[in-house]
Amino acid sequence: MEDSAPPGGVLGPYAAALKAALLQPFVRLDFVTLWVRDQERSRRFFVEKLNFEETVNVPAPDGGRWIVVAPSAVGWLPGPAGASLPGIALVVPPEGSAERQRIGQNTGFALLTEDVHGLFEEWSRRGVHFPLPPMEPPWGSGQTRYAVFEDLDHNSFSLVEFDEATRALEAERGAQAARLEAERRAAHELAIAKQVQTRLFPQRQPPIPTLAYAGVCHPARIVGGDYYDFLDLGGGRLGLVLADIAGKGIGAALLMANLQAALRSHRASAWEQPEQLLRSVNRLLCENTNDKDYATLFFAGYDDGTRRLRYSNCGHPPALLLHEDGSLERLGATCTVVGLFEKWDCAMEERELAAGDTLLLYTDGVTEAVNSEGEEFGEERLLEAARRHHELSPPELLAAIADEARGFSPHEQADDITLMIAKCR
Repeated sequence: MEDSAPPGGVLGPYAAALKAALLQPFVRLDFVTLWVRDQERSRRFFVEKLNFEETVNVPAPDGGRWIVVAPSAVGWLPGPAGASLPGIALVVPPEGSAERQRIGQNTGFALLTEDVHGLFEEWSRRGVHFPLPPMEPPWGSGQTRYAVFEDLDHNSFSLVEFDEATRALEAERGAQAARLEAERRAAHELAIAKQVQTRLFPQRQPPIPTLAYAGVCHPARIVGGDYYDFLDLGGGRLGLVLADIAGKGIGAALLMANLQAALRSHRASAWEQPEQLLRSVNRLLCENTNDKDYATLFFAGYDDGTRRLRYSNCGHPPALLLHEDGSLERLGATCTVVGLFEKWDCAMEERELAAGDTLLLYTDGVTEAVNSEGEEFGEERLLEAARRHHELSPPELLAAIADEARGFSPHEQADDITLMIAKCR
């Protein structure tokens, strides 16, 4: 993309410099080498006396160890994401080497602190020797404090404090505290949203003598966009609902709550006039959501007295009807998704269930779970799992299928996984 700043404008050189900087490889100080006589003794000095962290301690190719220590990250200005603080590598040089002669000299290392006097008092109590206690050098203009301390090998280090760095550190700490508080509030609000959404799922199951049924939802995030429900339609009739909201997270959860409210508020007409119910749901979603928000929906009404199942599949994956004799029916789409089109209509179809028949509903988070080879869990594996665990109770059967789908993918769960099952007694 070409630079849009006007020629000779103020932003032109700045934008060019910024682009050039962004193209440069990331470089950050990793470690500096400190020559010591006894690696373990020096490690204990930095860790126990100065409260440094041991960031690396691994075997070295020469049979020794590679040890790096660094100031504690607590209280220091953070660097780029994933980058560690610069460290000091503790290395024992060979006897007779030039590096051996450098032990016990001024290292040239300067450590920045916000309180030279405080560290001087604390480290002195721990036995750290300061050949030069805190002072204000003439070149510091009253804004710099300076001290020199030694390790056990008499290697000397500078300890420096200057007001500008202290102010920057305090500002960064304030900003970090504000970020943590914002994250805490967001996490708290999400926890509340999760509790509220949990209550939107059915809290009880209307008793239907000829039907054993259950549902389960495993959101990919704290809150999700999948929805299932059991509606008491009166007269021994049950409404079965499974929906998948477009999108994820809070936005999908809000649309899910909208859908739940629309269905439950119009359920009185669900058995006698299911088409009218679904048209009302579509209209409410169209009027109260963004233009691109929609949901796939499977709605069915079951009559306990006649074992009739009347259903409409609104752009949802086909429900699987497993008959007692082992045959399979796919109850595919009878109309398009809800909430996307103002001019919308639906069609109902009907099946009569027999004892031993099983209706399995699911969202695409189940069948589209992907393994490490890029293969999807798919409908065939879903059917195989359902048949393998057929003798289990509905809640146990759903748990077994969900475990297989979630275990199939080694990756973080990408989509909500929701299942519903109804077994005709």
